[in-house]
Amino acid sequence: MTLQIKKILFNLLINSTFFLVLIIGIQNSIKKQKVNFLINQTIELPVGFIVGVSFISGSLLGSLISINDSFKK
Repeated sequence: MTLQIKKILFNLLINSTFFLVLIIGIQNSIKKQKVNFLINQTIELPVGFIVGVSFISGSLLGSLISINDSFKK
């Protein structure tokens, strides 16, 4: 396997693990809020879930951008 594929699989595995831990840990959360998009609002979601998902998506996108840069070289 090439180095880029290993990096992609490792990042997917780590972020999937973070998401699983987030789902398990968020079950007893009490404080909930809605997220306002341009057109609609979401259902009430726990604040920790919103923060956790934004962290995970940023981590995934950041790792894919760095991997994309290595493909250009």
